[in-house]
Amino acid sequence: MKILVGYKRVVDYNVRIQVKPDGSGVVTEGVKLSANPFDDIALEEALRLREKGVAEEVIVVGIGPADLTAHLRNGLAMGANRAIHVTTSDAVQPLVAARAFLKLVEKEQPGLVILGKQAIDDDANQTGQMLAALWDRPQATFAGKVDVAGGKVTVVREVDAGLETIEADLPAVITTDLRLNEPRFIKLPDIMKAKSKPIDVLELSSLGLDTHEPLKTTHFAAPPKRGKGVMVKDAAELIAALKQKGLL
Repeated sequence: MKILVGYKRVVDYNVRIQVKPDGSGVVTEGVKLSANPFDDIALEEALRLREKGVAEEVIVVGIGPADLTAHLRNGLAMGANRAIHVTTSDAVQPLVAARAFLKLVEKEQPGLVILGKQAIDDDANQTGQMLAALWDRPQATFAGKVDVAGGKVTVVREVDAGLETIEADLPAVITTDLRLNEPRFIKLPDIMKAKSKPIDVLELSSLGLDTHEPLKTTHFAAPPKRGKGVMVKDAAELIAALKQKGLL
């Protein structure tokens, strides 16, 4: 069985985000870029399933500009067998990403697709669900534990009320939550081995899919700075201050 893993590059979670002066986006020039943390968890889970003998091949997939190759090498160094780079210079929204994944699914025929539950740049939390709908296969989101046996996957997922267990027939789509696992540390020998692993490069336009974006981001703005706190003597003064600000 093959496992397909989404692997997105984002601004590193330790970086303080700054909006461009013209409001057209966030500053990425000269900023550290790294793997989306949820995608590292997705890849780690795929590798563990391969080590258990559940799968034979793990494939990482990245959608982005030409310089994404170095990032995909990190996924290969972590242990993936090969990578697929879908090149595009445009920002990709979840629906287009899901359609691209569907084309790759049709080509590779994986038994399992594992994605991070969301990317920390847009926090959309949509691609996995959209892929499952387009593929017409079961989905299990926010996975905290994954077991595969007998042609089925059992996922313990985190929900508002606690934990929920889902059993689904394969092939299926899983999205990973933070507590699923701890991604492994990449060692220097693994980085050297990754240089010889194959990366298939495809242009997004060559997949023959509808790349029309139904949504368009018109402006980015930083959140307003917090004002100084105000001391009040009692509840009545607090209520009066809130009414003055139009909050009550």
